[in-house]
This record gives sequence, structure tokens and C-alpha cells, in this order.
Amino acid sequence: MNRRNLLKTLGITVGATIISGETLAQLGKNEYAYSLPPNPLHTTMAKPVTAITLGAGGRGTVYGRYATRFPQQLKIVGVADPNSFRNDKYAKDHKITAGNRFDTWEDVFKQPKFADAVIISTPDNLHYGPCMKALAMGYDVLLEKPIAPTEKECREILALAKKTGRIVAVCHVLRYAPYFVKMKELLSQGTIGEIVSVQHLEPINHTHMAHSYVRGNWHNSKESTPIILGKSCHDLDIIKWLVDKPSRQIVAMGDLKWFRKENAPEGSTARCTDGCKVERECPYSAIKEYYERRSFRVKVLDLSPDKSKHDAEIMEKLNTTNYGRCVYRMENDQPDHYIASIRFADNITASFSMEAFTSYAGRRTRVMGSMGDMVGDMQELVVTDFRTRKSVTLVPKAEDVEEYKDSGHGGGDFLLVRDFVQAVAQQNPRLLTSTIDASIESHLMGFMAEESRKNNKVMAVKM
Repeated sequence: MNRRNLLKTLGITVGATIISGETLAQLGKNEYAYSLPPNPLHTTMAKPVTAITLGAGGRGTVYGRYATRFPQQLKIVGVADPNSFRNDKYAKDHKITAGNRFDTWEDVFKQPKFADAVIISTPDNLHYGPCMKALAMGYDVLLEKPIAPTEKECREILALAKKTGRIVAVCHVLRYAPYFVKMKELLSQGTIGEIVSVQHLEPINHTHMAHSYVRGNWHNSKESTPIILGKSCHDLDIIKWLVDKPSRQIVAMGDLKWFRKENAPEGSTARCTDGCKVERECPYSAIKEYYERRSFRVKVLDLSPDKSKHDAEIMEKLNTTNYGRCVYRMENDQPDHYIASIRFADNITASFSMEAFTSYAGRRTRVMGSMGDMVGDMQELVVTDFRTRKSVTLVPKAEDVEEYKDSGHGGGDFLLVRDFVQAVAQQNPRLLTSTIDASIESHLMGFMAEESRKNNKVMAVKM
């Protein structure tokens, strides 16, 4: 087999040739980029799918951006958000008429059905109501994770989706990232033999933790969702997807160790802008993160298009919102470290670790098989065959990955929307890997993990 044909076997295709240890041995240790061939189930669309976005914040903006990049596939025709700044910007970006702009999601459903689908990117605790109403009115739904804050609500959404026959795609975007798609393909083909165990690390990054889960919208689990669902249901889901066996038991531990009042340094103040004596040396300084570095997270401050005003606007927000408060003096209760051990059918085990205190992000995954192993960090995947002792490094650098890379999650955000649009246009949920039917088990794993963590018990996972 020549090199070109070898590389063809690495394409992600339906019924692709099995990538055996022999194939890997012939490839050698070099890096190989791989491509995503066109999905044979995708069709040319006669007209774009129309959608209404509920929640014009970060996630709603990302999914809506697909419509501006690919207007022949998706058109956003309505928006609901009580934040006038975000509502105005979203309406302008998508040329939404005044009659299709709403302050609340409830207002949308007071109108007769006027789109094919609804994108639900409201806060976590506001997923259940709009999803149930959208299904009852005949909309298909793109539902940001988590599905809902409680097991009961998740099951009720699943039941109504089945009853109405509507499509509900859960935004488990990692299932669509080319890196994880390739990992899934190789495992399904038995490239490393039978899966024995998985180790998966989610390094949140210390500034992301401070931004989202100490100061930000998810700082209080009772007002949003527990971090194992709000942040890490992606990870429980990807473990479940890779293993492809029912989960049986889960045990979890973790707590809030560092971001507590008793750890506030001497000389610190209620806000970073209050003359804090240790602000210059604090790694969590809001002034350094938002004002000086102008990290991408500054977008949550809803700054005006006029950059000449940003200095004053940022300082005003740091003086008046949670984003300027001391990380040691918030009302946060989310664990800053969290571990879980999972037993799947056939005695496959997995360990998961969510860690706030890292200088880096990007999931790290190790899969141990009977005939080989895989080690990856979302930038590259190293596959080793025990029989030949040869390794190959796979790197997702294909054109389609580059085209979607700015969408987030390794291209998974846009690739999810692409498949959702096709599924709605064809009324075929088989085009999706993250339907609510497929996604609900990882949520149940999250609910049981929280029960285990809080009550010091090994919990059964029951579908």
C-alpha cells in the first residue's frame, strides 16, 4: 500500500477501512493530517432552515455566527433576550425585524410558529420551560447543554421529544470535533483492541475558573447548575461516547478549596479596584485580566463598538459588576477540583478529573486497550500498537477543520450546527450524534456524581 492510499484510510468515512496495527506500523512515527470527507447523508438545501435564538449571549452568538457564515443553510429570524445591548447587537447582525425581537422567551411563544427551529442558549436554569414549549408548538430544538438542571426535567424533555417526534439536538459539541471523531472511529474499529480503561482530564485554566465559576454566571450552583453539569457534562458525555457501553456505577469527590473568604490575602479588598494592596501580584486580578490584558473574556462586559470608550467602560463594569469583585469574597460554591470514577458494562473503567488550577486548557485523554493505547490533547492524537511497538501521530488540520476552527471546541460548534441544519431540513435525526436520546445518559451520570460527592456514596446509574 503506498503512502497516498494509507492516508486515504485515515479519512473519517462511513464504513471506512479498519486502521489496523499493521497500517499504523507502515505509517511510522511521523505526523499526519487527516480530512473529513463529505457526509454522504448531507444534501443540497433548496432554502435555509430558519431559527429563533433564545439567549443572545456567548453560546447563542456562536451558533448564530454559523448563519452569517453560511446564509444558504441557516437564517436567524428571531431573537429573545432581556439584555437590550445583546438583543440590539444580535438583531443587527442577523437583520431581524422589529416584530421578531422579544425581551423574554415566553414572548416568542405567544406568536404563532414562525420558524423551523429554536436555538435555546438561555441560562442553564432556563432550558426546561422554553424547550417544552418549543416542542409542544412543533419546533425542532438545538439545546445548549446541560439539558436541564434536574433529572426529572431532563426525562420530561426526552419524553415530550419522543411524543411529538421533534428533533432535539443537545450541544455536546465535542462529539463533532474532528479530533474526537477520529478517536471514536479508531476505537470503534478496534485499532487498539478492546477498551479496558480511560483517563480523562479537563484542565479548566485558573483564569477561566475565576471568570466563569467564581465571578461569572455559574458561580452559584443553586442559581445555575452544578459544575459537573454546567462545565463537565461535555466530558462525561465524551467518555460515554468513546466507551460506547452503558454506565453502571459512579463515585465522585471534590470541593471548593481555594476560592474562599478565609484564603483572602491580607490587604485585599472587596473589589480589585478598591485599592487592594495585593492586586499587582494576584493571579486573579480583574484589572489585569479585563483592563490590561483585554482577554477574549472581556466580551461579557458588553462593550460598545467604539473602542475609544472601552477604557472607561471596562473600569465602570469592574466597579459595578461581579467581574470586578475579589475572587475570595464571592458567593460561589462550585468545586474547584472534582474527580469521578465510573464503571461501565463489561468491566470497563474510567477516571475523570476536572481541575481549576492549571495554566493551560484543552482536554487530555488516555485510552488503554488490550492491543494498544491512545494519548491526546485535542491538538494531536498519538496511537501506539503493542504488537508492532509502532506509533503514529494524527493531527486535525484538514480544510474543513480550518474553516470551522474559529467556532470553538476544535471546530465542534459549527460542525454541530451544520449537522443540525441538515437534520432539520431532511427531518432525519440520524444525521446527529447528540440527540437527546443519545445524550441523556451522561447527564444522569452527572446527577449521580453530585449525589455521590455530597453523600459519600457509590451511586448506581439507571436509565
